[in-house]
Amino acid sequence: METTSRAESVPTARRTPEGYLRAPFAWYGLDEAFTGPRWLMQVGTAADGSVQHGSTGHGDTPSIKSDASGVEKERFAVVVTVAANPVRRTGDGTGVLDATTVSSAAWLAGSGLLVHTWPASLDHATRDNWLDQQTETAFELADDLTGPAWSTLSLPVDGVPVPFHYRESEFGWVLAGSAPGVHIGAYGRGMSAYGLGFSQIKDLDAYA
Repeated sequence: METTSRAESVPTARRTPEGYLRAPFAWYGLDEAFTGPRWLMQVGTAADGSVQHGSTGHGDTPSIKSDASGVEKERFAVVVTVAANPVRRTGDGTGVLDATTVSSAAWLAGSGLLVHTWPASLDHATRDNWLDQQTETAFELADDLTGPAWSTLSLPVDGVPVPFHYRESEFGWVLAGSAPGVHIGAYGRGMSAYGLGFSQIKDLDAYA
């Protein structure tokens, strides 16, 4: 999936909804059962500038820490919305955009979780190599959603039960499924994935 954003990063300041408003698809976040803080992250675009995916955050703002005790105290969930698109020409007619699938959402969620992970045994000099290796592993896992690394669970999307692929790791959890017109990925730590529900975001100002 060729976009300008390999993985999501947490902003140091509140983002505006401008990029999200350019998307031709609906955005998803946690449903109204979640009553904590909500915030925008960033959108990913294709070479022609069209918005392809983006993320919304819920709970604590995750940070990259080598102090494992600090990471364990964080409670957050990030929802990734990916436009469900077949293989198609770019807007300027000069190339082809890859099809997006549930695997696309799973990979974006998996690599997003890694951005906020820093094992205590690593220093700055070796973290980039570790991140590249782990991101490649996340890609391979996302390409095999029926493999032994994944289980399934049913979570509500706009009130309707939807099957999701789910896996846990020492860094947190990742899940991926589909809704009308989009694929939904999510990742988090400190919040149980089993109690989550998703709904279409009606007002982005709640996140800005």
